[in-house]
Amino acid sequence: MQSYTIGRAARLLGVSPDTARRWADAGRVATHRDEGGRRLIDGRDLAAFAVEVGQGAAAGAGGGDEEVSYTSARNAFPGIVTAVKLGDVAAQVEIQAGPHRLVSLLTREAVEELGLEVGVEATARVKSTSVHIDRA
Repeated sequence: MQSYTIGRAARLLGVSPDTARRWADAGRVATHRDEGGRRLIDGRDLAAFAVEVGQGAAAGAGGGDEEVSYTSARNAFPGIVTAVKLGDVAAQVEIQAGPHRLVSLLTREAVEELGLEVGVEATARVKSTSVHIDRA
């Protein structure tokens, strides 16, 4: 299983490394140390935590001390895979990219070729002919 440094996890969660460290220190997400003493987060633990943080942000609870900015998000969303549902031919992959939950339908073959599973880092890219923008 892939593990993530605090810094990389922070980028995937859309927060600062200091916020991610505080969350780890408070026990909100489990960490372990590698041979070099770096704190790491297991991919499955990070995926579950990303969902929790994303749900809190969607509910307006916020996840930490990050400043909220209003922007039209670009079309690349780096995040972590939080769910994979495989069918005989098709598959559904869910990615938590900071506060954004993205769901994609693709072929089972593509999921297997990309090695997508819960806890793996991935980027969702969106191309659309119709984009709606809301401002809170």
